Amino acid sequence: MVKTSFKLTPIFAMAEMELRRLRHDPLEIVTRAIQPILWVAVFGTVMARVRAFPSVGDYVTFIAPGVVLQSSTFIALAYGIMLVFERESGILKKLLSTPIPRSYIVLGRSLAGAIRASTQYVIVLASAAAVGARITNNPINLVLGYLILTYSCMGFTSLSILIASALKTRERFMGIIGAITMPLFFASNALYPLEVMPPAIQALSLINPLTYTVSALRTLLVVNTFNILNDFLAITAFVVVSIAAAMKTLNRIIE
Repeated sequence: MVKTSFKLTPIFAMAEMELRRLRHDPLEIVTRAIQPILWVAVFGTVMARVRAFPSVGDYVTFIAPGVVLQSSTFIALAYGIMLVFERESGILKKLLSTPIPRSYIVLGRSLAGAIRASTQYVIVLASAAAVGARITNNPINLVLGYLILTYSCMGFTSLSILIASALKTRERFMGIIGAITMPLFFASNALYPLEVMPPAIQALSLINPLTYTVSALRTLLVVNTFNILNDFLAITAFVVVSIAAAMKTLNRIIE
């Protein structure tokens, strides 16, 4: 038991370091929450007034889980810029030369990035509730929602590490992240139900991990049930593939 705990220590140490960074710079959490709050408070209420999607009922409630995920996904995908910086400064090369297994570095960084991204959860949900969103108050559902969000963001952080391993500059990295974040968001069920999409976009949404994460969050936080097994399996497949690919390509980041 002690041996297993020792093996996991590097992973949790990286996550704990991320929490310390956030504690020393809480303003970052607030500033990152401004955009999703505007999505819910302005875009959501306007679209609710015009009744653009009457089949979804209360539109502000409908989009709240999607906006939480969109905000968190962007933070998770942007996490790789830290690795690009660390490569340029030589910090990453020193880390990779330690006895820590490289797979643990990917897992630790993925968990750290997911924790950073999940800070949006409480702020955005509270803002959505303040403008009338009917979010469950069941503590079990709320905790499960947070865990699902964090779990999914581990996959997006791993994807960010994978992208960072192939790029040499921070500017190019941010350009790529900007190019893929919004298409992922709009080709999902975050803002509108799948049935209103053109057939081609519907097909893309079926392989989009955001679709399944939003569906799971919506089931937990709005429908207030636990019927998320299929979504959980799809999210798990995405997380496992992303982490495995990031582990395989980590060596490139110091070349």
